[in-house]
Amino acid sequence: MAITTTTHLNFRGDARRALEFYQSVFGGDLTVVAYGDFGMPKELPDADKVVFGQLTAENGFRIMAYDAPGQSPSPIAPTATTRVDGMTVTGERFFVAVGGDTAEEIEALWDGLADGAEIIEAYAPSQFSPGFGMLTDRFGVTWILQVNATRAG
Repeated sequence: MAITTTTHLNFRGDARRALEFYQSVFGGDLTVVAYGDFGMPKELPDADKVVFGQLTAENGFRIMAYDAPGQSPSPIAPTATTRVDGMTVTGERFFVAVGGDTAEEIEALWDGLADGAEIIEAYAPSQFSPGFGMLTDRFGVTWILQVNATRAG
């Protein structure tokens, strides 16, 4: 069983620049996917912003980041979470991302963390993973749990 934890940073339009900076410091491979790549109409203001960003270096450094939609201060409170056009949007500056090799191992971790938690997005297959979920545990820590495997199709 292989489990990883990854710091996931949330930005208001600076995710791409931040990830590129981290890459200049740590090296590694950078993956950046914009909201427009996931179907947001390209003419909308946030279509070029980062919905999924990840830097992975050979030395083990790994960080993820995204841009919370909205150029100006958001009506979303700093720690509020909501759904916008089918996507989970959170104003939190960071949360813990845990990835594993199989849906079964991640589901078991989900079940443990979900006890007494606020479920933000129920654990289920997603557009980018065979298993993905988001919750805030009983201590106020927000977690993303996901299967690392690439989803076929």
